[in-house]
Amino acid sequence: MSNATNTQARREQRRKQLFTNKSTHMVQKYLRRMRELGSMPDEMSPFFDVLDRVYVQGQDVRRPQGTKTVGTYCVQVPHELVYAAGAQPVKLCSGHYTAFSIGDDVVARDACPLVKAIAGFKHMGTLPVYENCSLMVVPTTCDCKKKIAGLLQEMCPVHILPIPANKEDEDVERFVEELYGLAHAISRVTGRAITCESLSDAVNRTGYAQRELSRFLNIKRHTINALYGTHAMVAMNAASYLDADAWAHAMCSLNDALERRARTNERVTHKDLPRIMITGSPIVFPNLKIPLLIEETGGIVVADETCMGQRGMSDPVVPTDSSFDGLMRALAIRALRPCPCPTFANNEQRLYRLRQMIRDLHVEGVVYHVLRGCLVYDYEYRLVEEELERLGIPVIRLESDYTDQDVEQLRIRTEAFVEMIKLKKGPLQAIRD
Repeated sequence: MSNATNTQARREQRRKQLFTNKSTHMVQKYLRRMRELGSMPDEMSPFFDVLDRVYVQGQDVRRPQGTKTVGTYCVQVPHELVYAAGAQPVKLCSGHYTAFSIGDDVVARDACPLVKAIAGFKHMGTLPVYENCSLMVVPTTCDCKKKIAGLLQEMCPVHILPIPANKEDEDVERFVEELYGLAHAISRVTGRAITCESLSDAVNRTGYAQRELSRFLNIKRHTINALYGTHAMVAMNAASYLDADAWAHAMCSLNDALERRARTNERVTHKDLPRIMITGSPIVFPNLKIPLLIEETGGIVVADETCMGQRGMSDPVVPTDSSFDGLMRALAIRALRPCPCPTFANNEQRLYRLRQMIRDLHVEGVVYHVLRGCLVYDYEYRLVEEELERLGIPVIRLESDYTDQDVEQLRIRTEAFVEMIKLKKGPLQAIRD
């Protein structure tokens, strides 16, 4: 090997080490801030531990020896198909500041921060959860996702999953065909065919996690200030790197702890804090600065309507029959019909879901989060604003990216919004469905 080649290799190694050091420092800082909110049950530890293991210790997800991982993006990818083929799904959407800064030099300037962070990790090649994937499944939920699929294809096998713009019967039928193609692609990678029995088992497996999530949401609905919203979002994000059984087991333990707390009237705070919902662009670990700012400035996040929150796991698979085709059709219907993602042309369901969550969780204000460059969510802000105005619920639009440079500006605006709600606090107006 020539001296020039050796020099170039050393430079690249130093660059990767600098990237890793900056990345580790940033993640540790955010994990520390999240823990410092206080009043956290010990049963939150498994969720923090998995995020620390993946992003600070640089380890791959835990899985049985020989089990392959399939990377997924967006909630429309049925994880049941991955489990049924003997693999483990890993959700690879990223909120990483350091990877974002690298991706800024790799993809288009106006691409959204989430896509830039994905590109940054793949470009640097330092994070095992990305590097060890045997396949990545990329749904066509926005233009940036379509283009990042092309970039990822240069680095690893990619399956592009077309998402229809509508939810009519013919759209569902076409999507069923796409899921058959996805099932074949996953089986080709794992060497294991998906059978009716393995798919049914996978549906039951994810159903266990959904039942524990439903129990968690019910506790939050009936117990005021049961848990800080930032901690709830940590638990939701940890599902990206845990298999369904492990996440459900950890959530079951947390639910037991929260129920014990409720019986003794133990809460994260007994103050009557403004109850805030977050909606809009996904809030992905470690970019949890928005919920942190809300709760550090005197509010409490009681609802997370983003696709990294409860939305991705709330809707169960409901087969009309137990045949293989019946299960595939049920997966397609679950991915499309109840999904309020703005990738769909008609998104009335999102307004209905927002009204429902506002009513059930006694929401007093809404933070509409927009990632810079995330046009599909930004486009819907006006519709959401008009609906919230009709309901008498104040809303603020916060635009940000994956840097710390806007934190103080966001802090000032968030604090003013929280203080405004404190001044206006009163009985929640009746909400018409």
